[in-house]
Amino acid sequence: MPGKTARQVNIHEAKTHFSRLVDRAARGEEIVIAKAGKPVAKLVGYGQEGASRKPGAWRGRVRLAPDFDQLPSELMAAFRGERP
Repeated sequence: MPGKTARQVNIHEAKTHFSRLVDRAARGEEIVIAKAGKPVAKLVGYGQEGASRKPGAWRGRVRLAPDFDQLPSELMAAFRGERP
């Protein structure tokens, strides 16, 4: 859930309430499983990678400069480790 913090549970609680946690994750909540207070895993609902994309949605909205893929000579020199 964007903008909402994930709920953290320890491993013992996760084992004890696994079915409930899976149900919550399926409804969109992120569950962080911790060991000794350190997050080690995240339980999320399957298929929640994000909204499906519609190809071409930005067609006509974005324009690239003709020199978009050309680096300025100063930047190329910096990548080679040269100083001005």
